[in-house]
Amino acid sequence: MSPKPALVRIRGVSRRFRDTVALDGVDLDIAAGEFFALLGPSGCGKTTLLRVLAGLEHPDSGTVTLDGRDLLSVPAHRRPVNLMFQSYALFPHMSVERNIAYGLARERLPRAEIRERVAAVLATVGLGTEARRMPHQLSGGQRQRVALARAIVKRPRLLLLDEPLSALDKNVRAEMQLELKRLQHEAGITFLVVTHDQEEAMSLADRIAVLDRGRVLQVDTPVGLYRRPRGRFVAGFVGSNNLFRGRLRASGGLEVPGVGVLPAPVGAEAGATAGAAIVAVRPEGVRLAAADAHGTVGAEAVLSGTVLDVSFHGGSSRIAVTVAGLETPVLVTTSGPATVTAGARVTLSWDADSAVLIETEETTRKVGGETPCDP
Repeated sequence: MSPKPALVRIRGVSRRFRDTVALDGVDLDIAAGEFFALLGPSGCGKTTLLRVLAGLEHPDSGTVTLDGRDLLSVPAHRRPVNLMFQSYALFPHMSVERNIAYGLARERLPRAEIRERVAAVLATVGLGTEARRMPHQLSGGQRQRVALARAIVKRPRLLLLDEPLSALDKNVRAEMQLELKRLQHEAGITFLVVTHDQEEAMSLADRIAVLDRGRVLQVDTPVGLYRRPRGRFVAGFVGSNNLFRGRLRASGGLEVPGVGVLPAPVGAEAGATAGAAIVAVRPEGVRLAAADAHGTVGAEAVLSGTVLDVSFHGGSSRIAVTVAGLETPVLVTTSGPATVTAGARVTLSWDADSAVLIETEETTRKVGGETPCDP
C-alpha cells in the first residue's frame, strides 16, 4: 500500500485486444503528491494502463477512482488528468508562450489570468527568456521543458508522462531527470511516468510498479525493489543479478548440484522451508580475489573460476567469471579499474545476508511456474 492517502485507486482493471491480454486484473494505489513509475518491457501493458487513466482506452472490467470518484465515467477532456506524449507534440507554428497557453485559451480563461499563469510556469521551468522563440529554435531539453510547462500550466491532479526522456541524449537525460524531480516537487502534482528504462525509473520515482504481460509483479521503493526482488523476472529486469538454483537447507545455505553449498538466507528467516529454490546475489555483493600462484583458493572462497571478460564503466568495472558447474558466468562489480584480466584464476565469495531468496518450489507450483503477482 502507498505511504500516503491514495489519490488514484485502480482495482481489477483488465483490457484485452483480441487474443492479446494487455492488462490482467491490475490493482494499484497511487498517493497524492507521489512520483510513481510503471516499469516494464515493451508489450507489458504499461502504456495501455496510462491510456486508461487518460481516457483514451476503456477497460473491459475493473474500476478506477480519483479522490474517491469514478474516473472511468468522466470523458477524457473533462478529467483532471493531463498526458505528456513521448514526442512532446509541440505546435511548430506557435511560440513557446503560445504553446503553453493553448490549453488555457481553449478553456476561455481571461487573458490576464493566462498571461500570469504562463509567466509563472515559464519561470518554474527556467524558460522565461525563451518565451518568444519557436520550437525549432530550441534544444531537445528545452522542448521537453515546454511540453512539461504546457502540461502543468493547467494544474491537473495527475500528470501522465509517456517515456518522457527517451528522445534525449544521455547527458541531457541525466539533467532532465533532476529537472523532473524538482518540477514535480514545486508543482505539487502527482506524476505517473511510464518507462522501460530501469535507471530512469529508479532515479525518478518514489515507488515503482514492475509489470510483465499485463500483470503487476511487484510494487516497491527503488531501494526495496533492488534489494528484495520478488521472482525471477523482477530480479533479472531490475539491475543485474546472479541467480543460483538449488536446494535451500534448513540450517542455511543453498546446495547447488555439482558446485557445493553457497551462502544463502536460512530457510525459516527467508519465510520458506527447505526445498528447491532460487537465490539472487547482486554483482556488487560478490567479492573477488586472485587465486594464489598454485591456483589454490583460500578458506573464505565460495567459488573459483576463470575471468571471461572485463569491462570498465568509469567509476566501476564489470567482471564475468566462468565457474565449473554453472551454466552462466558469475558477474562481479568492483569500484574503479579491475585488477584482473581475462584468463586469470580467481575466487568468489559473499555473505549470506547479501543473498536474497526470490523463489521456492512452493511459490512456483502455486502459479504454474510464473512469478506471483503483487496484490
